[in-house]
Amino acid sequence: MNKYTLSPKIQQSKMTNKLQANVKEIPLNKIVCGDCEKILKHFPVNSVDLIITSPPYSDKRKNTYGGIHPDKYVDWFLPKAKEFYRVLKPDGTFILNLKDGASNGERHIYTLELILKLRKQGWFWTEEFIWHKKNSYPGKWPNRFRDAWEPCLQFNKQKGFKMYQDEVMVPMGKWAEVRFKNLSKQDKKRSESKVNSGFGRNVANWVDREKAYPSNVLYLATESSNKNHSAVFPIALPEWFIRLFTRKGDIVLDPFIGSGTTAVAANNLGRNFIGIDVKSEYCKSAIKRIKTAIKVM
Repeated sequence: MNKYTLSPKIQQSKMTNKLQANVKEIPLNKIVCGDCEKILKHFPVNSVDLIITSPPYSDKRKNTYGGIHPDKYVDWFLPKAKEFYRVLKPDGTFILNLKDGASNGERHIYTLELILKLRKQGWFWTEEFIWHKKNSYPGKWPNRFRDAWEPCLQFNKQKGFKMYQDEVMVPMGKWAEVRFKNLSKQDKKRSESKVNSGFGRNVANWVDREKAYPSNVLYLATESSNKNHSAVFPIALPEWFIRLFTRKGDIVLDPFIGSGTTAVAANNLGRNFIGIDVKSEYCKSAIKRIKTAIKVM
């Protein structure tokens, strides 16, 4: 893999000039400091395999990203999504970790509005994964319970995309020993859906198997320290999606790289990464974290 640049400011200057001179080259395994919307305009079309990111939520992280009002969030995000669409390969995937906040007694709806606008932009909203935060802090509010989950929205450019489900299989668990102990006649033949969905199952096909395919709920603890960033998702989160949607040598892009979690995850799994962030202090922190991770490996 390429070496990391020591200075994010120098990195941005060199990469921008280089990209303008030769659009066939992209900054593999580097952190680029700047506005992702502007930087990605210099990337070649269909050049990355997976985009996974957690952009700043509306009216959150005002001390770091300035905060975006809920009513303006969709208009702020759509031009960036346009560039995401352009640089993502036709069979690639875009994972968006974003959740509506709450104020004045009700939830915002900018995420729902954004999904509708992204569909009009050409994206397929393929799936919604749930990140269940196993160690979320207890709390009490007058009209709701604590937030213990966040959505990870999957978007694609077409209905056929790369997906390696065997890479994220999980142990069958103790329940299988009981469930498969005494199979009925019905269990030994294909059972068609009673609502005529076209789907069916044959329970006997899973006997003696050690692993099964997971659900769309990911049970992951939050990070115990903030890594010099105000909002960090656990490294296991991007690792899971990287395994599911890419192969070794593929390119993973995080346009809001923050503390560098996605880059470290991609590097750990033998993928190329590109990280972009508008905050120079985050770029420096990400580069430092990546270098530390490489030394440990």
